[in-house]
Parts: sequence; C-alpha cells; structure tokens
Amino acid sequence: MSETRSEAPLIDAEEALAPTAPVAAARRRLRAHPALVMLGIVLASLNMRAALAGVSPLLGEIGDHFHLAAAASSLVTTIPLVFMGLGSIFAPKLARRWGTEAVLCGALALLCGGIVLRVAPPVVALFVGCALVGTAIALLNVLMPGLIKRDFPDRAASMTALYSTAMILGATVSAASAVPLENALGGWQGSLASWALLAALAAMVWIPQVVISRRGTGHGQPAAKPAAAGGTDLVRTPLAWQVTLFMGSQSLVAYVCIAWLPTIFTDHGMSKAEAGLVFAFSTLVQMAGSFVVPMLAGRMRSQRLLAVVVVLFMAAGITGLLVAPVAGAWLWAVLLGIGQGGALGLALTMMVLRTRDAHTAARLSGMAQTWGYLLAAVGPFALGAVHQATGGWNIPIILLLVVCAGLVMLGLGAGRDRKI
Repeated sequence: MSETRSEAPLIDAEEALAPTAPVAAARRRLRAHPALVMLGIVLASLNMRAALAGVSPLLGEIGDHFHLAAAASSLVTTIPLVFMGLGSIFAPKLARRWGTEAVLCGALALLCGGIVLRVAPPVVALFVGCALVGTAIALLNVLMPGLIKRDFPDRAASMTALYSTAMILGATVSAASAVPLENALGGWQGSLASWALLAALAAMVWIPQVVISRRGTGHGQPAAKPAAAGGTDLVRTPLAWQVTLFMGSQSLVAYVCIAWLPTIFTDHGMSKAEAGLVFAFSTLVQMAGSFVVPMLAGRMRSQRLLAVVVVLFMAAGITGLLVAPVAGAWLWAVLLGIGQGGALGLALTMMVLRTRDAHTAARLSGMAQTWGYLLAAVGPFALGAVHQATGGWNIPIILLLVVCAGLVMLGLGAGRDRKI
C-alpha cells in the first residue's frame, strides 16, 4: 500500500542519508506549510535552464566580442554541461553536511554569482562563470527529484510535471527575451546579467526553509547521518544505466539545440530576431510535453510506448531541419518542442517511477545527472566542431538522428515496469 503524505518517512533527499533528529523535527514543521516548499521548488526550477537558454540567441555576439571560432564558442554551453556532471558528484556530500534546503539555497546564490561573472570583461571570466553556473545547476538537478519524492510522496508524478514545466518556462522566457533585452540594455552583457535577479529572488525564498530545517541543530553538527546499510549497487544495475543513458542522450539533443538551433536558422538566411523567436517558441511548446508526459507516465505501469512516441516527435523535427530548415521552421519547432519536453519529463519521472524509495531515487538521480550530463556535454562541442570542419549542418543533423535511434532503444529498456 502506498504511503500517505503524513505517514511517509522524513528521510533526507540525499544518497544513503537520513536526517538527524532536530532536522527531522524541523521538516515536520515545514510539511505543515507545503505552499512554501512548493514555491521554493517552482522558483528554483525556473532558474535551472534560464541561465543557459538565454545564451543561445546571443552566441554569435559573444563569439564576435571575444573573437571565438565556432568550436570555441560552443564552450559557452559545453562548460556548464561538464560541470553539471562533475558537480553532481558532490551534491550528496554537501547535503549531508548542510542539509538539502541549505544546499539548494547556496546553489541559487552560486548561480547568481556565476551569471554575473560571465559578463566580466576578460574571456576567462566568461568560462569560469559558465563553470559556476553548471555547478549550481548540478546541485539543483541532483537534489530536486529526491526532495520531491520525500516531501510529496503521493504526488511525485504531478510535482515532477510542475518542476519540469517550470524549468522549461524559465528557459522559454529567457530565450524569447534575450535579443529584446540585449537591445534594451545596450548589449549581450546586460541581457545575460539580468537573470541573476531571478536567481537571487529564488535564493531569498529558500532562506526561511534553511532556517527552519536547521533549527535545533548545534553549530558544526551535520544535517544528516548515514542511513541503514545496504541498497542496490546502481553501477551494476542495467536498469539504472538505461535510465542514465536515456537522460544523457535526450539532454545531448536538447543542449545541441540550445547551443546551435538559432545559428542553424540564421546560417540558412533567417534573421537573428526571428531565429530567436522560433527557438523560444520551440522551448515554449516543450511545456506541453513536460507537463502531460509525466502525468501520463504516472498512470501507466510501462512507459515504453511514451518513450517511443516522444523520441519520434523529436526525430521528425530534426529531420525537418535537414529537409527545409527555414520554410518549415515553425512546424519543426513544434515537433521538437513536444518531443524534447516529453523526453525531459519522462527522464525525470523515470528516476522516481523506477525506484522504491527516496534514497534510491536520489542515488539514481545523482548517477543519471553525473554521467548523463557528461555525455550531453559532448554534443554541443562535437557538433560545433563537425560543423566547422564540414562547413555545413547536414552531417551534424544526421548525427542527431543517430542519437534519436539510440534513444528509442534506451526508452524501451528504461520504460519497462521494473523497480530498483
């Protein structure tokens, strides 16, 4: 029988950890105010792609400003992905010491700092800022699924839908407003820096939760302790790798589009402003897939059919870029949006549905985020290098279709009705 909200154990949202007695008592107080937790989740989610999506329409200006070639320009999106993978390794250790709420708040503050640093004059500040942005997003990525399963155990699928939809909404607004903000604020620097305000607001909303969750914990005492020994070795579990590679492969396609989709359009003759709007529209459409697919997935024993359908939508949109990139741009944007949003929502939901408890969900999230984003980091740089070497976009787009073929196979495996 499934646990109700009040009966669910107040375990922590980190790998193999349980809260200390004062933290557990504090979290019972937080559960009495679920609206505060929900608001924090939504505001944090809005930040999880906004700082990256706003770069894509401005990538040409950033490259021209620093005199970067195409492959070097792709580092602006590749570096955050690398650190999204590497930063995932440290999330459980930080959460054990300080608690999930404190780490989430700190991640948002770090995100704010990284966004501001990206617009500092030297090119090294751009890349260091990108690394800080990626590290901050990694902490949010890893801890959020476990937090949702911990605090909303009977509504995990619907809360995942809300979380992924808010994430895409932030990316949509960021992409759509990038060029207008550039014009209004006098350059790409002002456009990128403006998103530090949203990160700062989200961090402020998490401060009361940090204070409440740490109440009663002595200075220097950890927020969590090791939970009961045991548990499945995820690295030796094929299902865990199927979920991880599904997460990584769909992220690879998504971040290639974030990095290069507007450039593909402009290289085929579309204006920069229209290319930014098409990209923003595609991101907006992702909200439909990211909201509907997790809701459907939560009502199904097997998600194999859903996985195939969302990947086919994605592949159809990518094929359109190969056939008629400008003439059918808005249609391809719809197909890509539905497919990418659905794939993201399904990947996040499978971390919850394929596991039996919040501990395992957090462990699987950490594994999927670490290896998944390291895999995804290959995409923007590699396809940018292929584009630079071939002088066109046909071969990079064909490579994306090969990734989609692999996604179908991974979805058929990860979508089966099994649990870790």
